[in-house]
Amino acid sequence: MTTENRAHHLHLRAEDVGGYALLPNSPEQVAPIAARLDEPTFVARNREFETWRGSLAGETVVVTSTGVGGPSTALAVEELAALGVGTMIRVGVSGSMRPNTRNGELAVVTGAIRDEGTTKQYLPVEFPAVATTDVVRALQEAAAGQGVPHQCGLVHTKDSYYGEMEPERMPLAAELTERLGIWRRGGAICSEMETAAVFIVGSVLNVRTGSVVMMWSEQAVRDGGPAPAVEPLYDTAVAAMRRLVHTAVGAGVA
Repeated sequence: MTTENRAHHLHLRAEDVGGYALLPNSPEQVAPIAARLDEPTFVARNREFETWRGSLAGETVVVTSTGVGGPSTALAVEELAALGVGTMIRVGVSGSMRPNTRNGELAVVTGAIRDEGTTKQYLPVEFPAVATTDVVRALQEAAAGQGVPHQCGLVHTKDSYYGEMEPERMPLAAELTERLGIWRRGGAICSEMETAAVFIVGSVLNVRTGSVVMMWSEQAVRDGGPAPAVEPLYDTAVAAMRRLVHTAVGAGVA
């Protein structure tokens, strides 16, 4: 915290947040997600971190951008947790690793392959990066309730976007290509850059975590076509958080 009791990177105070946070990586995604909350209000922006606040069922929910990749995502999770946020859902986009994935289909993430460096400074790589069961269930129910096509499974979390997209031009081309093949054969459904950090840092800090990402199909990525609509992704994430809030309010623990 700073001398003004604001989080060093997020520039937030404890009174700015509640128990719940949605975590896109891009600042441009924050306002559209927050618009789905009650009484959305801009709170702060610093570097890649922008935060809006709203409410669901009377409980405060913030939407905070994490920036791209594990290091900045870990900062956001750390500082939100220190301010009192206890439930966080990553909301993002990814590239499919399965040839039959429909463009725009959602992935409700159950666990992440830790093919990045940030989480190794928290826990040994043998420690699994997994979502919290009730958050996964809320995301599944939210997607099904809205008729949004989705899969559940493991994501591949990496540090280098171009190491995955253009491995052939890297000095480690053979190794990168082999590793990507291993993740595919092991059952990974898509690849992205933040989920492992959310899960592992959340685990260390005793925070409930989940992740839902919209998948670009392999064909769409190759063709360079337009991005699929993000509205089903945002609607699903907010609907899932609403379920979690209602459950907590009903149990008297929000």
